[in-house]
Amino acid sequence: MLIPKRVKYRKVQRGRMKGKAIRGSQVSSGEYGLQALEPGWITASQIEAARVAMTRFIKRGGQVWVKIFPDKPVTKKPAEVRMGSGKGAPDHWVAVVRPGRVMFEIAGVPENLAKEAMRLAAHKLPIKTKFVMKEKAGDANES
Repeated sequence: MLIPKRVKYRKVQRGRMKGKAIRGSQVSSGEYGLQALEPGWITASQIEAARVAMTRFIKRGGQVWVKIFPDKPVTKKPAEVRMGSGKGAPDHWVAVVRPGRVMFEIAGVPENLAKEAMRLAAHKLPIKTKFVMKEKAGDANES
């Protein structure tokens, strides 16, 4: 599972997920991508489950890129503990995803295979997603 090697602070505040993704909204490395349509936290285990689903389906053909990294610690207090007495201990790690962010990319496989692999990966994630393709150099000028 993905986890940072070291962090500046052990515990961070929850924050808020306003607006759309500025960076990482285009397919850069691969040919096809899985783009987030709503904001959310994606846990390290959800990222790993989606990655495994994709790589299993394409049977080690092609290449898969994971474009998000869980760098935010989420704390949790033990079960049946009274209120107060500080913040809980770090429990798991999440990646903060805003709408428009391309989370996974794939290359070296036909479009129908890539679409099905992305569909399987999307079922492992807690947010709505869509299948996107890399824009060609000529496409941007026409629209």
